[in-house]
Amino acid sequence: MSPKLPSHFYERDAVTVARDLLGQYLCRPVDGVLRIGKIVETEAYLGPHDLAAHSSKGLTARTSVLFGPPGHAYIYLIYGIYCCLNVVTDQEGSGSAVLLRALEPVANIAARTQGPGLLCKALAIDRSLNSCDLQGDELFLAPPPKAEAFSIVEAPRVGVDYAGPWAERLLRFYVRGNRFVSRK
Repeated sequence: MSPKLPSHFYERDAVTVARDLLGQYLCRPVDGVLRIGKIVETEAYLGPHDLAAHSSKGLTARTSVLFGPPGHAYIYLIYGIYCCLNVVTDQEGSGSAVLLRALEPVANIAARTQGPGLLCKALAIDRSLNSCDLQGDELFLAPPPKAEAFSIVEAPRVGVDYAGPWAERLLRFYVRGNRFVSRK
């Protein structure tokens, strides 16, 4: 396995990190077996001024991870059922993050991974991992052994119609033509 992505990778704006996460590996050891998926879809959330971002509600017990150091996992529950994994970006206090929306299975993943809830379920990612350091061994990101060329599609984020003009911003990024990208 390649080394983990360095901590400075996450210390950049959410749009840059969202684009650069495409093609990287999300890794999760489960019962001694390393599950690996290639990231093929992301969404950037730009901080408190972004009305679609959880950090727009300010610093709360739930959002404190978003305002913490970059390179940590922010995991929350939607619909009372599904966990979603975000990677905290930028500088501490920024409230910025990148949602991982879809993975292409690479190793030891049998379940569907097209969508943020499904990818978390397939990799056994739950809220117990909220705020974990992505430099640790429970959940981490790594570069692939060999980088592949691909083109990136920019589109509006999914499910944020409540965010007014922020709903139409092109902050969703995915690998063009990849069959594991989630449906809109």
